[in-house]
Amino acid sequence: MSNLQPDDSPEDEGSLLEFEHLESTLPPGLRRSASSLFEAIQSSPAPPSSGPSGTNIASIGHHAPPSLAQPQPHLSLIADRDNRFRSPSAHGSRTSSQNPNLRNVNLRQSLISKLSRSEHGDVATPIPLPRPRFNEEVFKPAINTKQSSTGVLWATERATEYGFNSESVADWANLGQGAPEHGDTVPGSFIRPKSVPITDQSKEYAPTAGVKVLREAVANYYNQTYREGKQSQYTYKNVCIVPGGRAGLTRIASIISDCYLSFFLPDYTAYAEMLSLFKNFAPIPVPLNESDNYEIHLKMIKDELTRGVSALLTSNPRNPTGRCMERSQLQQLHHMCREKCLLIMDEFYSHYYYDEGCTGSSISSAMFVEDVNRDPVLILNGLTKAFRLPGWRICWILGPEEYIDALSSAGSFLDGGSNAPLQYAAVSMLEPLRVRQEMKALQLHFKMKRDYVINRLTKMGFKFNERSIPNSTFYLWLNLSHLPGKLSNCLGFFHECLHEKVIVVPGFFFLINPQNLSHLEEVIWYNYVRISYGPEFKQLELGMDGIERILARFGCLPYEIKH
Repeated sequence: MSNLQPDDSPEDEGSLLEFEHLESTLPPGLRRSASSLFEAIQSSPAPPSSGPSGTNIASIGHHAPPSLAQPQPHLSLIADRDNRFRSPSAHGSRTSSQNPNLRNVNLRQSLISKLSRSEHGDVATPIPLPRPRFNEEVFKPAINTKQSSTGVLWATERATEYGFNSESVADWANLGQGAPEHGDTVPGSFIRPKSVPITDQSKEYAPTAGVKVLREAVANYYNQTYREGKQSQYTYKNVCIVPGGRAGLTRIASIISDCYLSFFLPDYTAYAEMLSLFKNFAPIPVPLNESDNYEIHLKMIKDELTRGVSALLTSNPRNPTGRCMERSQLQQLHHMCREKCLLIMDEFYSHYYYDEGCTGSSISSAMFVEDVNRDPVLILNGLTKAFRLPGWRICWILGPEEYIDALSSAGSFLDGGSNAPLQYAAVSMLEPLRVRQEMKALQLHFKMKRDYVINRLTKMGFKFNERSIPNSTFYLWLNLSHLPGKLSNCLGFFHECLHEKVIVVPGFFFLINPQNLSHLEEVIWYNYVRISYGPEFKQLELGMDGIERILARFGCLPYEIKH
């Protein structure tokens, strides 16, 4: 602070310091991967940016105070950390630590200034000052104090610092949480349970593979829905009930060994923790291309198999892009991997499928399993998304009996199994005709919400095409690259949303780079945020109104808001 010049604004320096504080809350692996991204936008000399009126951003006194135009030592240190928050203008470019432009302190500081304020003046809000996760003055034996939150949890923690209360959302629009509306708000849907019977039987520990009657109901549902007429049928021995999707993934990670496991980027953020905790296999990230809207191509999978991969993990439909593989693609995938590679198919969003007229139809890998006890395919799903009961933590894994036995054994030392009364209560929900009717109601309602959000954002100037419009899930992978300055960056956009009581998830959390195995600067999605249209319609309206106000403040709406 003592280095401030007479004309420097303490608020301006504070804004830069707060950038550093916000960055410090990110996971260490993400900070390491992000450290050189700022250089990517300076791969060639470029003139200083100008605002809409032609004003030079780097030279105006009001917009760029003296503290940002002079090579102050303390700000140079801040720049080394803060300069990473601007996205590359062209994806796929490699960074260069030898970029001579970055030695120009004035240039660096003007770009930092551009991030910390609007091109139209002092209307950008300061970067939040997060609370420390741990009190460093208190001795904490053995705890890992360097562990950072990621994804939705990180976004929610930051929102909490701005007054968000997850138990009473009030006028906040939580478009970050990966959960559907859970009330009786979907026309045609069955009424959510108001109470759960507690029988004597349900007071006992449930088997770690789940209660038999629920395992039978799951097997019966998959047989009638996806395997009608096939000789090989699932039985209860092919089903393992698990206390949530993460628990299921953790059990799977614990039973595989001595293999290469490929997964695709971007994908579900919780994969990162699972893939980094276990050392019994080697995770291999496979980046997808932005030009394809991050779709998986079968040639890519063939290449993975050729280099010796024997396990493959993916979500289908995909989180966060909201796209689902076609039946023909899924069939070919099974043919390629059969007896060569374990397919771990995360199908939690399989019933949020809009391409077939919202009739309740869905796509599952269970359609293309030839022999349920021979094909190495593990399918994860549950009540969490499709039945809109995320709090129940009742999910399942389907697979060959030998895998299910191993998963049951893993549950005995990992999580102890699922809640017994809720397992019994779930049995009646899985009657196939009832599920079909429930899924039809769900699809009609969530497609309506998807169309509302896309229509609002399109009017605000966001661009969509057939492949960027989600045909599944309740997520929108939103490209910010056309927005000015701070808003084109997922962290800047996220921060402005906080001031409008809107929560989104910054795109770089979907990097999933366990163990920092490779430099993935070109696929850190600094131009993207994930928006969920899972919440009730009122929250979607609040969220779209908040984003509209942000764009109005930055002068980048294609129309004026009429009050």
